[in-house]
Amino acid sequence: MRLWVVGNNGGVNDLPRKAIVRGARLAALPLGFAGRTAMGLGKRLGGANAEVVLSDVQQRTAEQVFRTLGELKGGAMKFGQALSIMESALPEDMAAPYRSQLTALQDSAPPMPTRTVRTILADDLGADWKKRLVAFDPEPAAAASIGQVHKGTWYDGREVAVKVQYPGAGEALLSDLKQIARLGRSIGSMLPGVDVNPLIDELLDRAKDELNYPLEAEAQSAFAEAFADDPRFVIPAVVEVGPRVLISEWLDSESSLAAVIADGSQAERDHYGQLFTRFLFDGAQRTGMLHADPHPGNYRVIPSEGELGKLGVLDFGAVARLEGGQLPEAMGRLIRVASLSDHDALLEGLRDEGFVRPGIKIDPDVLLDYLSPFVEPASSEQFTFSRAWMREQFQRINNPREPGYTLAVKLNLPASYMLIHRTWLGGVGVMCQLEATAPFRAILTQFLPGFANPE
Repeated sequence: MRLWVVGNNGGVNDLPRKAIVRGARLAALPLGFAGRTAMGLGKRLGGANAEVVLSDVQQRTAEQVFRTLGELKGGAMKFGQALSIMESALPEDMAAPYRSQLTALQDSAPPMPTRTVRTILADDLGADWKKRLVAFDPEPAAAASIGQVHKGTWYDGREVAVKVQYPGAGEALLSDLKQIARLGRSIGSMLPGVDVNPLIDELLDRAKDELNYPLEAEAQSAFAEAFADDPRFVIPAVVEVGPRVLISEWLDSESSLAAVIADGSQAERDHYGQLFTRFLFDGAQRTGMLHADPHPGNYRVIPSEGELGKLGVLDFGAVARLEGGQLPEAMGRLIRVASLSDHDALLEGLRDEGFVRPGIKIDPDVLLDYLSPFVEPASSEQFTFSRAWMREQFQRINNPREPGYTLAVKLNLPASYMLIHRTWLGGVGVMCQLEATAPFRAILTQFLPGFANPE
């Protein structure tokens, strides 16, 4: 696991909080890209190889974009992490320069000074916090977009993870996302083929929940109880919670799915990919909530002697609390209908659920083709997710010459499906990064209501 670690006098300052400073750094991103592009044009006119120049521009752009997002943390960091999940959709010649920078954001971020952490602990847990947290490592074990984690020991002897929210995290999160929304078109030009505006809207919608540590503790406790003693998954129990502090049992893990994506064997990719997929659906069935932040840093590899290990799951700040306590029955039924290529029944079912509004005319064949990223993995006993497959889907949907290109504007996404839809896409993105083969159809049959019996 890649960590950014400093001592008591570390060289990283507190989260930059002044909106004007953060806004200026974000606004500088498109300007830097424009400057590099202009310089690249000059080099090409001077006889330099066009592919070499383009690669250099993309590499420098990637470094600036994701270094800035990581240093600012807050909403900027959250935006970068969300982008990292969909890296597999980009064409390889565009994605390669971005991949290392994107992946770095899945597992790390620069931390805040220890003195700030101690102040927050005293404010939230009381002046006597050291009597309960009897040991505390001043160097963070991990840091992310709105908080960082330290290792400690609780008074009863349990090793614990102490998550502390950055000062001004709420202000920075909302300010960054609003600024990125204003710069959406300019930033989008730096990330070819990515529509950043729906992503920003979704991050804004769930921002308040992610800042609410007591609400996160409630969700984590529900998952921890539901998966207690499970042979495949580990969810740490909550020990203590305050407005800006969340203390959980320590999870022993030296790497995450990001490491499996980078260096895992095929057996590891298949094993952890299957566990990852099972958890999303099984967790929804057991708790009535969908873990809705599927970036690889939240999924930890738990080694097991002599065999492939368990999957640990962290960060329950973003969960979809499902209507009726389960994933929609219609969702499973319609995916099954689509997997059987029943075009007319699919269109009728989508109309009934509000995905197609009254009076909108859609070619059923084009509709089925458009939905293939959701349907194809469920159409065979074993499905191999891959970057090549993801790019093929992405390019087909975004190709103006394809009949389904204009279909997106005709479809409506009901509010109750919004976070489910984004989580599904994010999960597919992670599976494609893993390049994993999984019995996806069997997993849906077991855990997705309506899929086994669509009638």
